[in-house]
Amino acid sequence: MPHESRSSPREIQKYLGRISGPLLDRIDMHIEVPLVKFRELSAGKPGEPSAQIRERVMAARRLQHARFADRPKIACNARMGSRELKSHCAIDDATNELLKYAMTDMNLSARAYDRILKVARTIADLAGSATIASDHVSEAIQFRSLDRQLWT
Repeated sequence: MPHESRSSPREIQKYLGRISGPLLDRIDMHIEVPLVKFRELSAGKPGEPSAQIRERVMAARRLQHARFADRPKIACNARMGSRELKSHCAIDDATNELLKYAMTDMNLSARAYDRILKVARTIADLAGSATIASDHVSEAIQFRSLDRQLWT
């Protein structure tokens, strides 16, 4: 039988508050994994096969390797510096407004801004998109929501 937390939301927040904001800023993605109900596990619905996911990841890695072929110290999007962010993570005005709103609303740092763009670039690569779209940025923002929701 799964163990349900008996802690109050305040106790959980106090515990998680022990993790510093600067440390959280250095983590690219924060993901809350909810408990899966037995009915969902036993439904027998097949998910995306691992081989298919692996191929998508490998294609994205090949794309990143080609993107940074002239930059030997950069092997993937996570290693981009400010120069690479400017050239490989350009976003349109509407997407920029979305990101601006998220930064303000969630009180995110400049480091979090860079992380969101890097993750959005990777999401776009996994989708086979040459450009970063607003849905890629939205998804990347979702991966940052826990650092301000729970830990501040």
